[in-house]
Amino acid sequence: MRNFIRFIIKYHFAILFFIIEAVSLLLVLNYNAYQRSSFLSSSSTVTGGIFKRYNAGAEYLMLRDINEDLAQENAYLRSRMPESFRASRDYFNLVHDTVSKQEFIYRSARVINNSTNRRFNYITLNKGRLNGIEPEMGVISNKGAVGIVKNVSDNYSTVISIINTRLKISAKLKESGFFGSLEWDGTSYQHVYLLDIPRHANVNVGDLVVTSGYSSIFPEGVLLGNVEEVTLDKGASFYRTRVKLSVDFKNLAFVEIIGHNSRDEQIKLEKETEDD
Repeated sequence: MRNFIRFIIKYHFAILFFIIEAVSLLLVLNYNAYQRSSFLSSSSTVTGGIFKRYNAGAEYLMLRDINEDLAQENAYLRSRMPESFRASRDYFNLVHDTVSKQEFIYRSARVINNSTNRRFNYITLNKGRLNGIEPEMGVISNKGAVGIVKNVSDNYSTVISIINTRLKISAKLKESGFFGSLEWDGTSYQHVYLLDIPRHANVNVGDLVVTSGYSSIFPEGVLLGNVEEVTLDKGASFYRTRVKLSVDFKNLAFVEIIGHNSRDEQIKLEKETEDD
C-alpha cells in the first residue's frame, strides 16, 4: 500500500494530466457530432484490424485439426467409391449387402516421423493395432502411393517407404498396360525406376505409372508417378524407365491406410496353388 501511495505522490501531475485529457475527450465526443462520428469510425477500423489479425491467428492454429478432419473425410469418401467394392457377377443375388462386398477400406493417419535421406527410409504414423492397422497394408496420400505398413504397435505403425531400396512394387504403364517392378536406386528421393518393361512396349515420356493391382496390398490404378526418361541399352530386352514420383516425401503430413477385406483369402488360395 505504501508503494502505491508513493507512486501516486511521485506521478500525481502526470496522472492528473491524463485524467483531465480523458474528461476533455469525453466532453468533446459527447457534445460534438462530427468528432464523435470520426472517432467511432477510426475506432471501428482499429478494432476491426485487431479482430482480423486475431481471427487469422486462430485459423492458423486450427489448421492442424482442420487438415486431420479433411484426411478422415477423404478416407471415408474413398472407401465409398465404386473401386472399393468388389463387383458381383451373381445376377441371382438380390441382397445388397455393401459391407460383405466392400473390398477396400481406407483409414486416415498422420505422419509423425519421416526420413528421406537414407537407403532404408521409413515413416511413422499415429495409428496402430487399436485402429485396425495391420502389417502389409498399403499406404497412400492424396497424391499417390506412399509405401507399405511394416510393423505395428497398439497406437503406432511404421511404413516402409517407396524410397527404400528393400521395397519393390508391382506397377504398370497406365496407357499401354505393360507391367513391371518399381524400385528405388537409393539416390534421388523424387525418382524411382520401372524395370522389366519389354522393348516391344510403347513407352513415352509423360506416360502415367500406376499400381498394377497384381498384389493383395494396393488396388489397381493408384498413381505412382510419370515417365521422365526412357533408356534401352544395346542388346537389352527391357527398358530402364526413370519415373518422377507423384508424392513429395519431404512434404507429407497425412496419409490413408488401405485395408483389403479379401486379402487373407487371396493369399491362402495363392499359397495353396504354389504348393501344388
